[in-house]
Amino acid sequence: MQVLDASSALYAWDNYPFEQFPPLWAWLARQIATGQLTISAVALEEVGHKSPDAAIWLKAQQISVMPMTEAILMDALRIKGLLAIEGDQYGSGVGENDLFIIASALAHGAELLTDEARQPSLPTNRRSYKIPAVCDLPGVQTRCLSFVEYLKRSQAVFG
Repeated sequence: MQVLDASSALYAWDNYPFEQFPPLWAWLARQIATGQLTISAVALEEVGHKSPDAAIWLKAQQISVMPMTEAILMDALRIKGLLAIEGDQYGSGVGENDLFIIASALAHGAELLTDEARQPSLPTNRRSYKIPAVCDLPGVQTRCLSFVEYLKRSQAVFG
């Protein structure tokens, strides 16, 4: 199972217009229908703020929305501690919602689809880690894929 981050949902929506790539969107609809592709409530809300049409499409497909649970909130708090983030003193890396999204993927033993940029050399300040770097941390270690990596790995052909 894969958990969709807002960045990947928006990347797909912006770069593969529904009208021009109908087979891709039919395939994504099947991934959603079979429960292979899910989204956290926080990520769906972010998509809705930035692209209401994308959120409408996801909801119309009846995407499984992962609710925020106490266990997810506690795990997000644990990850926040790994990053040495105190209070609301987030750096230039992940924000609070990102931590909830990562914790949602962890809670379900799922991969995270995110199009946040990988950082070739990690900053010394962990508060500046982006989602892929946080996913690689000892104690987190969840697989992150970009939308294109997800497509390539599927070996689906859209013709």
